[in-house]
Amino acid sequence: MKKNKLIRAVQQALFTSGFLICSVQVAYAQEVSEDDSVALDDVKVTARKVQESIQDIPVAVSSFSREDLEDAQAESLDSLKGAVPNMNLVQGRGSASSANIYIRGIGQPDALQTFDPGVGVYVDGVYFSRIQGALLNLHDVERVEVLRGPQGTLYGKNTIGGAVNVITRRPDGITAGEARLVVGDYGALSASAYVKGALSDRTNASISALYRLDNGFVTDALTGQHYNDRDNSSLRFLLSSELNDQFSIDFSLDYTDQENGLTLGRAEAPLVALDFADLSAPIILSLPSTEEYDFSGRTSFTNDENQELTHLGASITMNYSFNDQWEFKSITAHRDLESDSFIDIDATELELGDVFVGVSQQQTSQEFQFLFNNNAGFNAVLGMFYMKEDVPSHQEAYADDFLQFAGTPLDFLRTIDDDLQTTSYAIFGQGNWALSDQWGLTAGIRYSNDKKEYSRTTSTFSTAGPFLEGTFAFSDSDSWGSVTPMISVDYQINDSNMLYASASKGFKSGGFNGRANAASDVSSFDPETVWTYEIGGKSQFLDNRLRMNYAIFTSDYEDFQARVAEDISSFPVINAAELDISGAELELVWLLSGSTSIYSSVGFLDADYKKFFDFRQPDLDRSDDTPPFSPDWTFRLGLNHAVYLDGGAAIRLGVNGNYTGDMYLSVDNQEVLTQDDYWLFNAYAVYDFANPAWSVTLGGKNLTDEVYKVDAQEFSSVGNIQTAYYGDPRTWYVALNYRF
Repeated sequence: MKKNKLIRAVQQALFTSGFLICSVQVAYAQEVSEDDSVALDDVKVTARKVQESIQDIPVAVSSFSREDLEDAQAESLDSLKGAVPNMNLVQGRGSASSANIYIRGIGQPDALQTFDPGVGVYVDGVYFSRIQGALLNLHDVERVEVLRGPQGTLYGKNTIGGAVNVITRRPDGITAGEARLVVGDYGALSASAYVKGALSDRTNASISALYRLDNGFVTDALTGQHYNDRDNSSLRFLLSSELNDQFSIDFSLDYTDQENGLTLGRAEAPLVALDFADLSAPIILSLPSTEEYDFSGRTSFTNDENQELTHLGASITMNYSFNDQWEFKSITAHRDLESDSFIDIDATELELGDVFVGVSQQQTSQEFQFLFNNNAGFNAVLGMFYMKEDVPSHQEAYADDFLQFAGTPLDFLRTIDDDLQTTSYAIFGQGNWALSDQWGLTAGIRYSNDKKEYSRTTSTFSTAGPFLEGTFAFSDSDSWGSVTPMISVDYQINDSNMLYASASKGFKSGGFNGRANAASDVSSFDPETVWTYEIGGKSQFLDNRLRMNYAIFTSDYEDFQARVAEDISSFPVINAAELDISGAELELVWLLSGSTSIYSSVGFLDADYKKFFDFRQPDLDRSDDTPPFSPDWTFRLGLNHAVYLDGGAAIRLGVNGNYTGDMYLSVDNQEVLTQDDYWLFNAYAVYDFANPAWSVTLGGKNLTDEVYKVDAQEFSSVGNIQTAYYGDPRTWYVALNYRF
């Protein structure tokens, strides 16, 4: 059955691409004679740690240049939602700085520090170990590469689902810069600047800055208070120096400061209280709205509680060439994240699921790479990786409206102080052989080991007295290791067409229950692993005017780490499930002429549980449940067109539509936490003045004002909390750009 669904998916993807080709064939025939030299640019990526053409590597990877990001109106990383087949990338639940990333049905939406990311985020080769702080601004980015599927050979810890590789703009000897001022609705205002140039014959530097402000799109109808608002600033300084012909060093320093308002969602289920005098009859406190979400909301926080974050990072990258064949690279980095966030989990004026989470995270990492190329058909990367992370946190949970005794409310406060220390190391190697003019072989292997030490103290204070009050503390440690190999074979049919087949393993570290409030909750969970088998191809047609990359895959995903709820204070984490995940992907770019291009992508995903064991209901077979954040179809279609005017001015136009299929937003498949399929449409128009330094942009996102959910909180055992978070409504902006 699964095989048949996959075959139908491939047929549908090929039909879609064929329809696109046929529908614009006439236009192509008319335009091709205008300039026979027009062709797509050769896209370079560093997906395998060295610079290569995207068409030459047997890897499913999408790349977005700075121009692509501008056309996509991408201000932050979540702007790439819909741009990559089978990727779901949204702002994380209740947090203005977290990135919820799923690729091919694998990810991790919970920002609790005891969970590791399922998709690795890297900036200039430096791993970001938390999904908090990973919702990056893209104003100074050269390109973004998204690698789909496990990257267990060349990349650091926890790339079981894929990797998002962000490469910032590097300074060179040319003095240049740009400035951008943006205004829009909801009080949006942002200003950014970038300058680069030479400090000496061998040393170059750049500096970029961004300030972004808006009033937020959620409003309290009674008080007029705005929520989901942003007040962000960031700064990056880069210094690049070639000390001699063999040795170069790059220094990077970045700083982000965020003072964001509360991120409010909407309660989608009745909220209830419990009366200890009669636990059989929960007391209904609030009923959900049956109307379409109108971006209004209330909260129990009334003292300007917000979400503050500072993120500081520094890195030094050194490159040394021993000779024409051997090169050495060292990446040394340190990152410091401080976050104080209030989150109203129940999203009402009730005090049921209100929390404060203060996190202080530090990570230091070191990676060594030895790169070899014999210039005769063989190249390799050998390396070592080390990371030390310390994540202490202080948390408070407020629930004065949740518990009663004979109708009398009981005050409730829980405080948590915990600390997680992780030491990770790995050794890895990968080689690429050109076996002949047509056949190629790639093989790699990595050994990873994570050691974690966790301590937790939780205290409960309540007017219920000893019945609820008390302090519980524990500490634990464990380590997990894994060998993750990969192998691929590629066949070059001709200069424009390549086929490949690959098998690869991914690993995501185990951990401890970061919500244990009693001895019965103390537990550790095992790592997740996945084997992915893939067949794909890279093709170019019509004198390199049409590029088409495609893949079909199947994954065996084991020991899925699921946070479940047992009762009002117990939230165990279990290795609940094994999954079969299969799918197909197609990406297409067609340059119709020097002024017109179309692009499209199609993703099909069939994610099913082979088994799902829930100890709360041991007699219930949950294998028919649907894995969360795994829409069956993702589709994108866009058009860019330029009109050149007399006198040297030009108008550039772009429009795209992104489709996302049905999906669940919670592991427990709560019906109110689902999102039906939907479309998002975006457009922009740019006027380039005859003076090439100046341009004006008018843009809009979600033009049809679609109301759609992107993430959810599910704590149904605590007041029946089931909260959904929604994507942005229709927005517009005007930008003035200056380049020199």
